[in-house]
Amino acid sequence: MNILIVEDYHELAVELIDYLSKNGYLCKWVATCVEAFEELSVNEYDAMLLDLGLPDGSGFDVLKEVRKSKSRMAIIVITARGELDDKINGLELGADDYLTKPFALTELGARLFAVIRRIHGVVTNELNIHGFQIQLQDYKVSFDKNPISLTKKEFDIFQYLVLNKNRVITRLQLTEHIWGDVLEINSDSNFIDVHVRNLRKKLDKFSKLDWFETVRNVGYRIND
Repeated sequence: MNILIVEDYHELAVELIDYLSKNGYLCKWVATCVEAFEELSVNEYDAMLLDLGLPDGSGFDVLKEVRKSKSRMAIIVITARGELDDKINGLELGADDYLTKPFALTELGARLFAVIRRIHGVVTNELNIHGFQIQLQDYKVSFDKNPISLTKKEFDIFQYLVLNKNRVITRLQLTEHIWGDVLEINSDSNFIDVHVRNLRKKLDKFSKLDWFETVRNVGYRIND
């Protein structure tokens, strides 16, 4: 999962990046509203951790703009403000959850996982698709209880496509989700296709993959 952290307090941002990175998330950090708008204009994120008290404005302004675009991105507001009115305002503007500083990183991790899962309509920690089982928190995939050895990238691709089943996911979306900042990646590279091809080879040993579709010149779709 690709996470945008909008937080002006350097020490907290470093703690968040360290914790989330160790738990399998990709993190990008910005410290102002302007930087957040610039980043959101060029990259797509699965979730955003948003501070309200930013040096050049309010995080509420960022929240409003994101929700105007009808983005499915999960948003957790993290702030020192504990007033009830701020919490209500944030939720009414489209925040998915609210954490008041100081908070435990483990609580943030649990809330983030729950919010992302809820947005994708997942009610358990396991995804099931055509006989395959995906253990979201354990990074494990199996078929009829037979474990399948996937690399981290292959797991992330499979998980993301299944979470977005019946939707065409472009190569650019996969790039942003798995690798992060697209500006740092060679757009002519075929690394997405290579990883998908390797993933298919491993899955095909257990089941026919007529439901794993390549949409020519666009990307991929897993059909339910």
